[in-house]
Amino acid sequence: MFDITQTLHHFSIIALPFFLGITCHEVAHGYVSYLMGDPTAKLAGRLTLNPLKHLDPMGTLVLVLTQMIGWAKPVPINPAYYKDYRRGIMFVSLAGPMANFAVMIFFAILLKIIIVASQSPGSAEYAYILRPMINIAAAGVFINAILGTFNLLPIPPLDGSKILACLLPGPMAARFMQLERYGFIILLLLAFTGGLGMILSPVSAFVQNMIIKPLL
Repeated sequence: MFDITQTLHHFSIIALPFFLGITCHEVAHGYVSYLMGDPTAKLAGRLTLNPLKHLDPMGTLVLVLTQMIGWAKPVPINPAYYKDYRRGIMFVSLAGPMANFAVMIFFAILLKIIIVASQSPGSAEYAYILRPMINIAAAGVFINAILGTFNLLPIPPLDGSKILACLLPGPMAARFMQLERYGFIILLLLAFTGGLGMILSPVSAFVQNMIIKPLL
């Protein structure tokens, strides 16, 4: 049975880490492309941490409905500006997932700080603030670990597919990237068959056992 109160509560916890994660992800793509000589993202006004510049209506709706997944508008880039096409694409593609892992570390540090603060004398009166902050920080660790790993999967059009294509010989890379037309279908099949969960569950377990638990 649909519980609007529980849904709103869950969304209030995941919203900040999710939107921060996808915003940093897209800005990282655009900024690294800018460093490689491409002004496209900058001219489009996408080198900003304002999430409103990056939100995709459908991606946001999917997040609201599923409380799990969603996406932002891809930052526009023009590889024609790169002196070395493969090097440029690889660095730009890596930048997004690496940004998610950086945000994950930020939330892990924040989580530890909040937990220490919650254990200090006199902190009980601030529990109504500290407990939600702990939940948000822990969600930030999980969400950005999943976002970073998910985007590294070698399935077009995810970043991992572009990285793999840069490592493959030219003709093989071209054939591989032809899968992009089927990428969304592949991802849907993985999601509905439980394959995506099987791929990402070890990441979730690692984060829980190796990052969250030691911080608590």
